[in-house]
Amino acid sequence: MDRAQRAGLQLQQLPPTSSAASGGEASFSYKENLIGALLAIFGHLVVSIALNLQKYCHIRLAGTKDPRAYFKTKTWWLGLFLMLLGELGVFASYAFAPLSLIVPLSAVSVIASAIIGIIFIKEKWKPRDFLRRYVLSFVGCGLAIVGTYLLVTFAPNSHEKMTGENITRHLVSWPFLLYTLVEIILFCLLLYFYKEKNANSIVVILLLVALLGSMTVVTVKAVAGMLVLSIQGNLQLDYPIFYVMFVCMVATAIYQAAFLSQASQIYDSSLIASVGYILSTTVAITAGAVFYLDFVGEDALHICMFALGCLIAFLGVFLITRNRKKAIPFEPYISMDAMPGMQNMHDKGMTVQPDLKASFSYGALENNDSISEIYAPATLPVMQEEHGSRSAPGVPYRVLEHTKKE
Repeated sequence: MDRAQRAGLQLQQLPPTSSAASGGEASFSYKENLIGALLAIFGHLVVSIALNLQKYCHIRLAGTKDPRAYFKTKTWWLGLFLMLLGELGVFASYAFAPLSLIVPLSAVSVIASAIIGIIFIKEKWKPRDFLRRYVLSFVGCGLAIVGTYLLVTFAPNSHEKMTGENITRHLVSWPFLLYTLVEIILFCLLLYFYKEKNANSIVVILLLVALLGSMTVVTVKAVAGMLVLSIQGNLQLDYPIFYVMFVCMVATAIYQAAFLSQASQIYDSSLIASVGYILSTTVAITAGAVFYLDFVGEDALHICMFALGCLIAFLGVFLITRNRKKAIPFEPYISMDAMPGMQNMHDKGMTVQPDLKASFSYGALENNDSISEIYAPATLPVMQEEHGSRSAPGVPYRVLEHTKKE
């Protein structure tokens, strides 16, 4: 009886011990989630401040004759330093929190850029445009903040050590191999339509960026996790998988930047920011769920609330970027309605284009400052007719004058 009572007491004591251990692991994992989220938020905020500092520096130096004058300002170098610091914070955040939590937090940079652009850069606005532009932007900021809060609260709670064995096991797993095969086929199809069929839709270009970006964030998390473990004493740099992931990270980041540069030449930056954020976040969360199994063991409530947070953040970013002022592209040619001394059709006939006071070159033409006729109004086409034989002297051509009526 004593042995039975002791065995019963031991069985009764086992569940509380295991639950306490699981509770300790859960609290530790939530602590890592918080550290990673704070690092990502800090990094995106600092990057936004850095970009706006450099923008402010370029605005102040606009019109100077020295094109490299911004290299000599402390403001530009401070912006560069802050940008590197912010990117380092975002890079380190991948080592602590799941991929599905860190990727959507890039909405913080959009929120910060919208607020700093109004306050710090002092963008001009008219009273009639305030409701159309800034009220919707503030509503978008509020929605993005609510979405970010839901993302952090209901984010997946999976924390796996980024060792070489674990990364290799995930890399050769059949779900990720199937996902990689589907992504490669989709990428090749999109690239074919983009290059051969001239499908320059923003969805096509930014979907190419999103597919490359999903591989970038997967490799970034692996490299950052292995570096953190190596710093903590568990050396991971002797695994070949580390260098494979590092090369893939650099290569995909370079090609991603190339496609983004091509998209920026065609579409407005605000449209690229909103559509790119939605596509990149969706594809990256899918890649994290397949490769790192972020949502394994999560209940339906947490998954639904996390998805709701993503949707609210998407809507907030869309409202923030929807009403931004579009940049006017530079036209390196003469428009017939912008000739000197002629009315401009864009001004609805109310103003007259002023005469040129300086010399310009258009296209491949060279400056001809010594020729005063360059400023004369353009003449109508003339007809040329030969007189007599080629050897006969005299006026070789007869110019037919055209009246205004003709």
